[in-house]
Amino acid sequence: MFLAVFWWKKRTQKKFANEELLKKLSPSKSSFKSFLKMLTFLLGLTFLIVSLTNPKMGTKLETVKRQGVDIVFALDVSKSMLAEDIAPNRLEKAKQIISKIVDKLGSDRIGIIIYAGNAYPLLPITTDHGAAKMFLQSANPDMVSSQGTAINEAIKLASSYYNNDEQTNRFLFIISDGEDHQDDTSSAIAQATKDGIKTYTIGVGDSSKGSPIPLKDRYGVIQGYKKDSQGEVVLTQMNESTLEEIAEKGNGKYILGNRTKETVDYVEDLLIKAEKSEFETKQFSDYKDQFQWFIGLGLLFFIIDALMLEKKTKWIQKLNLFNKE
Repeated sequence: MFLAVFWWKKRTQKKFANEELLKKLSPSKSSFKSFLKMLTFLLGLTFLIVSLTNPKMGTKLETVKRQGVDIVFALDVSKSMLAEDIAPNRLEKAKQIISKIVDKLGSDRIGIIIYAGNAYPLLPITTDHGAAKMFLQSANPDMVSSQGTAINEAIKLASSYYNNDEQTNRFLFIISDGEDHQDDTSSAIAQATKDGIKTYTIGVGDSSKGSPIPLKDRYGVIQGYKKDSQGEVVLTQMNESTLEEIAEKGNGKYILGNRTKETVDYVEDLLIKAEKSEFETKQFSDYKDQFQWFIGLGLLFFIIDALMLEKKTKWIQKLNLFNKE
């Protein structure tokens, strides 16, 4: 565009007068300065464009060691967890507790299991806490094929999650209302304890009275309540004694989870005090940003372009380098 305009100016000037007359009419005009101003403008623009790419220099290798504990959450998703004796219901309360605990974790590895009549892996052991929270939100009773509450199945499956033989601290948190429809939980928890797993239980729900299990449509509207074979409304009650027994045999402790903050604070303090094991070491290249230098050069050339006139420089004109009269 600059060359096209320059050519158009030259052509128009030739129509007005010849070259010698134009020099007499505008003795201070400099063609070289026009090219120089365009060059400084283009250089300034080029440096600003390069700065947008965020150039980096100064490579150095850094080693990062990750330390933490292995934590597995076993979440009860049986129909009884839909009881609304605690707002919004037992299942949502349990998911809220797990999510808040995950927010407090550092570089610890976590895994999630869901269970009802059977136990299923929801998320394998990982350091991706964002993925854990995402998978957690999808947990619901429809994800398991059979109903009931088989805590022993969850404990057995959790034992297979700990794939680091050197990990000295392994934690299993069972979040449930305490209903257990199978009798061989003792043997499962004994084996888990033998494997070095500390089992803590978190109870959600009201243990003082029973609560019905609402049946809702896909829009969340209650259509009725779950009934037994005799047509009576089923009432579910949190069983703290079962959870206390599991925690005691599992070398852990029972925690009442109806108050989210107190529960999360207790677990956070527990994990902070736990001995950390190194499970991952990574090397990565670190670079230092250099974009500011290019921005500075770009602005400098813009300032030069703004201050530069298209006239001939007087002090250069006064120089008599070739001894001309």
